[in-house]
Amino acid sequence: MAPESRSEALQRKRQWDALTPPLSEWILNAISFMGFTKTTPVQEAAIPLFMGNKDVVVEAVTGSGKTLAFLIPVVERLLRLEAPIKKHHVGAIIISPTRELAAQIHTVLLSLLKFHAPSAAFLRIDDENDTDMVDVDSSPHTVSPSTLKVIPQLLLGGAVTPAQDLSAFLKDSPNLLIGTPGRLLDLLSSPHVHCPQSSFEILVLDEADRLLDLGFKDDLQKILSRLPKQRRTGLFSASVSEAVDQLVRVGLRNPVRVAVKVKARSTSRKLGEESKIEDKRTPASLQMSFLVAAPTHKIPAIRTLLSTLNPRPQKTILYLATCYSVDYFQQVLPAVLKGQTIVPLHGKHPDKVRRKNFTKFVDSVTSSIMLTTDVAARGLDIPSVDLVLQLDPPSDPKTFIHRCGRAGRAGRKGLAVTFLTPGREEDYVEFLRVRQTPISPLSSPAIFIDEADSQRVTKVIRDVVKTDRAIHEKAQRGFVSWVRAYSKHAASSIFRVSDLQWVELGNAWGLLKLPSMPELKKWDGNCSLGIEMDWEGYGYKDKQREKFRLAELNGVGKERDKGQEKGGKGKGKGDAWSQKKEQRATAETRREKKKARREAVRTAKMTEKELKECEELEGMIEQVRQKVLEEEEFEGFSD
Repeated sequence: MAPESRSEALQRKRQWDALTPPLSEWILNAISFMGFTKTTPVQEAAIPLFMGNKDVVVEAVTGSGKTLAFLIPVVERLLRLEAPIKKHHVGAIIISPTRELAAQIHTVLLSLLKFHAPSAAFLRIDDENDTDMVDVDSSPHTVSPSTLKVIPQLLLGGAVTPAQDLSAFLKDSPNLLIGTPGRLLDLLSSPHVHCPQSSFEILVLDEADRLLDLGFKDDLQKILSRLPKQRRTGLFSASVSEAVDQLVRVGLRNPVRVAVKVKARSTSRKLGEESKIEDKRTPASLQMSFLVAAPTHKIPAIRTLLSTLNPRPQKTILYLATCYSVDYFQQVLPAVLKGQTIVPLHGKHPDKVRRKNFTKFVDSVTSSIMLTTDVAARGLDIPSVDLVLQLDPPSDPKTFIHRCGRAGRAGRKGLAVTFLTPGREEDYVEFLRVRQTPISPLSSPAIFIDEADSQRVTKVIRDVVKTDRAIHEKAQRGFVSWVRAYSKHAASSIFRVSDLQWVELGNAWGLLKLPSMPELKKWDGNCSLGIEMDWEGYGYKDKQREKFRLAELNGVGKERDKGQEKGGKGKGKGDAWSQKKEQRATAETRREKKKARREAVRTAKMTEKELKECEELEGMIEQVRQKVLEEEEFEGFSD
């Protein structure tokens, strides 16, 4: 980043100094070094209100600086207390709907605290990497307990257990908690964690509308029940308006509403009409467009778009409907989109894989595409994202805005393209317009795909699938999950399963055959899609899986032949049941062995006294069980 001129520095200082109450000198220095040369409208409006004992509801377009708008007041309030917060007492909580967003908030906070000497010394933030913290046990603290400082703790599910979170809390006594609802609730449920009226200052709900969704509502209400009513509360999101009727449930007291939108001229007016100024819920630097294309033309269109955009996008996010779709397309897209690094990310990934892949995409210096679901739709500030592609339009217009908002952040130009199938799906444009989210046809670059292009891409995908039976199974699972997601779309009058063209979709996915599913019962087409396959010879790349498949094939195949000779049921019907039965029996045996191993490990750690007590307890349980069985024994009908 180029150094700011003297006039720019003076302008920045005047803007930040104009906030009332004024910010601390160290924060002004931090803002300067972090590259925030000027305030944004949301910061100018929200920071004074939040620091002035007001509850706030902030609605602002993506990339407008909401994170600093709540981090600065939180830090300032904690550092302006008359005395440090007591040990094991919490002063502030920031709640995020996803792990990635919580980690991002924590990273920005550490970058800010690097410039506050007491906090940086206590946390021992490394100057070379201000987001790494040295283990607490590695060296003694050098900061007096009476010195005011901010001590954050990040609470995420996955690699760290709730017990480890509690242990870290008891050791460091943090006064600011950042995390997802479930893990925050686990910690707050401990009797060792205190949030009394005397110490608790501020609560922030980032991406508030998502936190108020059904999936988080129960945990959120339990968290709020453990916090004092006399507090400052802030709700921040790009689309708070549709959740206003639920704000009472989170305990806001006469909140001040801050809505920062972008004014833009309408591009969809008719000839002769005056242009209208509209409120946009996305940045002016972001172009939101749609492209109508047949299913088999969508992936070729993505390839053409990536190669014809000038300048070429450095990072692209491709949104899919389901986790299984991501698992499949990560296998086949590298063969189609050559020169692009494909990085998968979805909510079913283990926490370690999820963090590794997210970091890989953020740090990538080559052209990269992140295949993801709505887990990466909210709040994430990923640098250099120029293009957002939605192969599957989301059900919720709010999610649509958040997805598109990953591009065009902080004044950077961005393009978001949504793919629609010709026909009824084109009504989705009007569906969005009515909900104040207008999109326009993609005019530049012009995309034209002929049938030969689509056939070549389908062949490339199928050639990849034919190399490994495991990819075929991922394709089947991904397609079934996609159909189910399609059938549950909120705009059910637009996205109807009965309108789907099954052969076209099968070719678009590069399937070797359509999977067996209820939606195809009334369809009289050919599920083989005209593909001839030697299914018995079609194997796995993994040697162990292939060995098991061949052994099963030889055994089950002979039984099937015998059944058919005796006039048994149709091909495969009896086999499927017997195979499932055998698999269930095998799985049950494995579970019993694992249980026995766990029990052996547990008892090996016990003392003689504990073993004796355990045996007595088991004996008592067995006596109760026998007594219950005797009482419930059937003795005939009463007279």
